[in-house]
Amino acid sequence: MNTAQNEPIQVYTWTTPNGYKIHIACEEMGLQWKPVAVDIGKGDQFKPEFLKFSPNNKIPAIIDPHGPDGKPLELFESGAILIYLAEKTGKFFGNGHRERLSIIQWLMFQMGGVGPMLGQAHHFRIYAPEPIEYAINRYTNEAKRLYEVINKQLNEFPYIAGENYSIADMALYPWVYRWQRQGIELSDYPAVHKWYEELSARPAVIKALNVNLE
Repeated sequence: MNTAQNEPIQVYTWTTPNGYKIHIACEEMGLQWKPVAVDIGKGDQFKPEFLKFSPNNKIPAIIDPHGPDGKPLELFESGAILIYLAEKTGKFFGNGHRERLSIIQWLMFQMGGVGPMLGQAHHFRIYAPEPIEYAINRYTNEAKRLYEVINKQLNEFPYIAGENYSIADMALYPWVYRWQRQGIELSDYPAVHKWYEELSARPAVIKALNVNLE
């Protein structure tokens, strides 16, 4: 047996929404993977060895020993990683060009809107050294607006990009998972609440959220 072929994907991660995205994808796709803790509270993300392949000093990042050309691949940015893993496995990325574009569209919605705005809501509501009312109100209201967008979409379709569960759901779920940090009452968004409960019961999601990073 060629043991090199069994080398897992190394996932440099922490217990954040962006880290959880990749945990979920790896579990859902049945990939062999190994979490490598990057404790952002201790500044591990600024270590030179991490910056070599994640120059924006953010998690997650991956090293796949078996990239598309058979050589190791280093990749950062959670959205790019999700697309790569979906293409690598042929899973959760749609059944045609039109569906794939819908998945990319909603993945970009999460990356460009949901993540940055809800991340700011987390910061100003929980982590800021002193409360700033303007910032709290601004990002809480933006969180509510984004949840309305998501709720409207999920009123029409069972999953965020349409009829099928996809990497767009995997990207969005970990941010909704932190709804209590955002000034949100999930019951105010019934379609989101239903979707959230369904995804929370998926075995791969449960396993992904409980990965031991110690």
